[in-house]
Amino acid sequence: MLVARGLRIVERNFRVRGGEIDIVCRDGATTVFVEVRLRTRGDFGGAAASITPAKQARLILAARHWLARHGESPCRFDAVLSDGEKLEWIRDAF
Repeated sequence: MLVARGLRIVERNFRVRGGEIDIVCRDGATTVFVEVRLRTRGDFGGAAASITPAKQARLILAARHWLARHGESPCRFDAVLSDGEKLEWIRDAF
């Protein structure tokens, strides 16, 4: 989905103490940090609701580490959400 829309995958499953990024992409000069969430049941609000403020803080921490290692650039946080049947890509998710 991301590659088909012009993004180039740079890294998968980047981990640091305190955080993880599922996919790191490039969209032109922009670094895109992508959180992938699958929720087959909507009991607790679905996939989008599972990206809580605490989860966002962990993603931001990991992104800061990634940028420190690979060079600063404009960046954004996207999400790829699935309910088990369809995928939804949200640009600038937070």
